[in-house]
Amino acid sequence: MDIARSESVKLTLLYMNKSPLPAVLMAILAISALMSLYLCYTCVTNASELSQLQNQAAMVNNNRAIMNAVATDAVEYSKTHPAIDPILEEAKLKAPSHPQTSAKPSK
Repeated sequence: MDIARSESVKLTLLYMNKSPLPAVLMAILAISALMSLYLCYTCVTNASELSQLQNQAAMVNNNRAIMNAVATDAVEYSKTHPAIDPILEEAKLKAPSHPQTSAKPSK
């Protein structure tokens, strides 16, 4: 019985040495590991870029709020100091006080 078992083990080892399955599985494992490393690197890079973009968006929103506050203060200031009106009209923060007529004179 030991002889049959010994021959079976030898036959199995011989089959595994000649079989391409272990090599194919190792190749698949290596490709999977490399893809995992690539995807991890991409994820870390994208997370860093996202953080930078979020910081830039916060700065833009902060600047927009500051500019809106300055514009509101300028419009309020123009109520007591009308000399600033031409600047506000040019920046389109205030409607023109004197409507411009673009109608052509009739003959």
